[in-house]
Amino acid sequence: MATDTKQRILDTAERLFAERGYAATSLRHIIAAAGVNLAAVHYHFRSKQELLKAVVARRIEPINRERIRSLEAAEREAGPEGPSVARILEAFLLPVFEASRHPDFEPSVFPRLFGMLYGESGDEVREFFVQEMQAVAARFFSALSRALPHLPEEEIYWRMFFSVGVIAHILRGGQELKLLSQGRCDFSRWEELAPRAVDFLAGAFAAPARTESHKVHG
Repeated sequence: MATDTKQRILDTAERLFAERGYAATSLRHIIAAAGVNLAAVHYHFRSKQELLKAVVARRIEPINRERIRSLEAAEREAGPEGPSVARILEAFLLPVFEASRHPDFEPSVFPRLFGMLYGESGDEVREFFVQEMQAVAARFFSALSRALPHLPEEEIYWRMFFSVGVIAHILRGGQELKLLSQGRCDFSRWEELAPRAVDFLAGAFAAPARTESHKVHG
């Protein structure tokens, strides 16, 4: 059936993009692994770029909807004062971590896929990822600006950018941390990892803005 073929192409592309990266994965790789022909890929997706968009959309759109839902719930609960920075960050981070454990997602593929999207250097991936995140980023920027009125806008953008780097680092996995800590730090315990990440980033956002007198001297 056409639906089965489309699903198989999506699943295969997702796995290969996660394993190899977008740039290193060709349509030839995908059709060989999926057991379909090139015409099927062109029929359903037209191009590799459109296939990437479909792969990402089916994963990130539910996450972004949950992010907005969670942020709106936090704002209702907080009332006129608005939610804390930590609560805003929870709304942004936790849907990603929770999705990684969703039964419909391949647990070994999902984190690597998003790690690839956050970290891939190619223009196609970067531009598409920015498009997907633009509306959500604007919504969270507004909430953070309200929670951190003492910070200049550009400082909040910097810290949001660094936060994305933290998420990407987490999603790529933490085997090196497990080795360095001699097993005391285990990335498989998501219920511990997520609050730690929120606490770390909330502390970073709470730091005072840099001034000329705080420049790092090398």
